[in-house]
Formats: sequence, C-alpha cells, structure tokens
Amino acid sequence: MEDKMASLERLNLIGQMAAGIGHEIRNPMTTVRGFLQMYRNKDSFIKYKETFNLMIDELDRANSIITEFLSLAKNKPVNLTLKNINRIVQKILPLIQADATNNEMVVEVELTEVIDLLLDEEEIIQLVLNLVRNGFEAMTAGKRLKIKTFLDGNQVVLAVEDQGSGIKPEILDKLGTPFFTTKENGTGLGLSVCYGIAERNNATINIETGPSGTTIFVRFDDFAGML
Repeated sequence: MEDKMASLERLNLIGQMAAGIGHEIRNPMTTVRGFLQMYRNKDSFIKYKETFNLMIDELDRANSIITEFLSLAKNKPVNLTLKNINRIVQKILPLIQADATNNEMVVEVELTEVIDLLLDEEEIIQLVLNLVRNGFEAMTAGKRLKIKTFLDGNQVVLAVEDQGSGIKPEILDKLGTPFFTTKENGTGLGLSVCYGIAERNNATINIETGPSGTTIFVRFDDFAGML
C-alpha cells in the first residue's frame, strides 16, 4: 500500500507539472509550425520542402508527447456519464482489428453482459487503445490478443490478455512510472496515462504476467449503482 501511495504521489506531481507547463510549451510550438508551413509553400524554399516536412513531423511528434503528458494531470476535467464498457469496446473494435491485421495478429473479443458505469467515454477509448497497442507490441506475428469484460462481485472488469513473453519481475514494479520505458522509441507515458485515466474513472489496474503472456485487469467500481 505504501508503494502504491508513493507511485500515486509521483504520478500526481508529474500531473501538476503537466498542467503547469504543457500549454505554455504548446503555444510557441504552434507559432513555429505555422511559419514552417508558410515557408514550405514558397517557391524560393521549394528545394527544402522535404526538410520542412521533416521539421513539421517532428513538431507534431513532440506535440503528441505533450498531449500524453497533459493526460497525467490529476485535475484534468472529466465528463462522467452512464456508459457501457462493452459498447465502447465495440465502437473502437474496427480500429483494433485494423491494427491487428497490420501487425499480422489476431484479436478475440469476449464480452459478457455488464452494468452501466459512470465513465468518461473518450478517456476509456484512450485507455483501451493504449492497453491493446501495448499488447501488440509485446507479441510477434501470428499471436493472439484477447479483450474480455466480466463481472466480479460489484466490479466491472476489463481484461486485455496478450501472448507475449511476459514482464520481468524487476520491470513489473516500475510499470506506470512516468518516463520509464523498455521500448526503443517509447516515451514512458503510455501506462502512466492509463493509471491516471483509471483513477479518474473510479478504477484500479492490476497486472498478471508470466512466460506465456500478460493480462492487464482494469477493475471499475460500481458507483453508478449507488445513485
């Protein structure tokens, strides 16, 4: 419990930093991007067009990292309305299937009837996509990823199960720590964002892992049923 509280404190500190500086960084970046777009289309700079495109792409990549960074903010406003996790999964399933096809993998979906919950739909979409894409990155072509929902007591559970090689014990305790990553081009923000989304949507994240794969469980408390 002490480790969990310390992790949440670190996450909240990063969130406060994000809220404080994220927008201030974005403003000058937007100005620079605008000038690059303008000069890129001038005849006198036509031979540098590819260079301008590269600079704009890099600014966009930096902006996407800042977007993830801002998602860590504890005081980020949420729009909680009654939603069903199954319908959210079904809504983005075509996108998930397309990602699976591109990665030569298979997706299985096992949705059981669950109660509606107070959720921010856009945040839950981001949560599911982050977990699914992490699962894809952990696997090789031909492997299978399963998305499940079920009831466990008074909790609705979303589970994402991959067939990767599992997570090493020395890494497991660090998962969710902002900027910690084992990926060559990772930012170390993806799972941190997931933990932040879970907290804002009255959920907790648990991980089970072994040599045959990893399952991430997102457990939602039924606060809607108390209304």
